[in-house]
Amino acid sequence: MASLLLVEDHTLFRAGIRALIERAAGHHIIGEAPDGHTAARLAKELQPEIVMMDVSMPRLNGIEAARLITKENPGVRIIMLSMHADSGYVQAAFDAGAWAYVLKDAAFAELEAAIRSVVAGNKYLSQGIRATLTPDGRSQTGPSAPDLSRISSRERQILQLIGEANSSAEIAEALGLSVRTVETYRQNMMNKLNLHSAAALTAFAIKHGVCSVETMNRK
Repeated sequence: MASLLLVEDHTLFRAGIRALIERAAGHHIIGEAPDGHTAARLAKELQPEIVMMDVSMPRLNGIEAARLITKENPGVRIIMLSMHADSGYVQAAFDAGAWAYVLKDAAFAELEAAIRSVVAGNKYLSQGIRATLTPDGRSQTGPSAPDLSRISSRERQILQLIGEANSSAEIAEALGLSVRTVETYRQNMMNKLNLHSAAALTAFAIKHGVCSVETMNRK
């Protein structure tokens, strides 16, 4: 039996997953979080064996939260839950330190299998995407460039806020930066990724799991 931290911003979905895991799988949920920032704090405080986390969350997505959690808690194993089967999301999740990637429309048996797999020290990839991806989440048809490794953690944080349709002034206020600094980060990202418009930057953020259409629509 494993101890889990459950991270999901939809309250009803989080409650449903908790009930299934505790009743059917017998694992112990030691904490819940509605967002990536809270997840990082609770992972440090509670030291769960597994963090089960949604990819698409506003302000700090699951992938960036995974980077923070694995940096501060190397022993924690992360299972990502997502509606997105695109290789960009999956690769970004594994690059951030995830041990498993499970599609939200999968049967509950898959989630149980993912938990068993990571407890045993093995990676797990949802059955619905195994045919097109390698075990570490990369496309079998070759790399898709550019990728997130070209930009820094702070740039990825700003990229999510850009993708969620925040203005430079709003981003500056949220992060305690000047508007000019935010604009500099934006231009640096565009240069690194060879992108030439705000729309292209937003499309890149969606493709690589930094933000999603769902989180953009919540603003």
